Amino acid sequence: MGKPILGNNALAGFDNIFRSTAKTDGAIETDETIVYIPLEELYPPEFHPFQVNDDETMTRLVKSVKQHGVREPGLARPHSGGYGYELLAGNRRKRACELAGLATMPVIIRTMDDDSAEIAMVDSNLQQREKLLFSEKAWAYRVKMEALNHNGIKGEKLSVEVLMEQTGESKSQIFRYISLTELVVDLLDKVDNRQLAFNPAVELSYLSQTEQCEVVAAMELYDIKPSLSQAVQLKKLKQDGALTKELIYSILSESKPKINHHEKISTHFRRYFPADYSLRQMNDVIAGLLETWQSEQAAQEGSAENG
Repeated sequence: MGKPILGNNALAGFDNIFRSTAKTDGAIETDETIVYIPLEELYPPEFHPFQVNDDETMTRLVKSVKQHGVREPGLARPHSGGYGYELLAGNRRKRACELAGLATMPVIIRTMDDDSAEIAMVDSNLQQREKLLFSEKAWAYRVKMEALNHNGIKGEKLSVEVLMEQTGESKSQIFRYISLTELVVDLLDKVDNRQLAFNPAVELSYLSQTEQCEVVAAMELYDIKPSLSQAVQLKKLKQDGALTKELIYSILSESKPKINHHEKISTHFRRYFPADYSLRQMNDVIAGLLETWQSEQAAQEGSAENG
């Protein structure tokens, strides 16, 4: 999982996000009405950067829902398709209700434009979630900044300054997170899974998608994690217009995993092979050549003895 989020006072308070007045008759009369909506009428947003996983945290949430019900209502708006509602906040709670065998969920219905909906979705999820993946935080920051820019910021504040106040992150760190959204899916997944460190990932985000795909292939080929210095080197070559597929493989192959001593091969021989050849492939070729040479030597010695 990602870096733990800041304390609750770092973001808009729950009451500020869900300003509501409960109604007992179930009628949807205002933007602040809480009603119980059938789960099948609740749909996730078209783009939702926050994952819903059946993990240990979900197990605890299901147990809580079974014992106490849903303590905080979700937030939804009428679905653009004309049926049901777009569930902006509460998709984990909805899943917990499904697993707990409930048929409905308490939801605040509010009419919102797209930008307001995205801001509410990000704020509520950032506050409510215990932990965030790097990808979740990256996309949350990007979505909110874009929505704030569309809405227009009051006064002289920039959208990034609003995020700085809410999250406690520095301006540069916010933009570093947002840069991760430029990564191809396979690289971003590796960041989330700790197969690629945050700082090298930021540098690699400056590569084109094709170049990033070659990085993924090289990582899997050599079973390595690019170091920060390697990522910086690749970025510099990209900026200079000199980055090639061969250079990507050459640079990343310099960081080899620990391997069995029988698989070791001198870097002196790498120049004789294609850039995308793995150590094992090179070892197999050399072993085959040596076996042929050994057989020829044995045959020559046998001929000499018979002569």
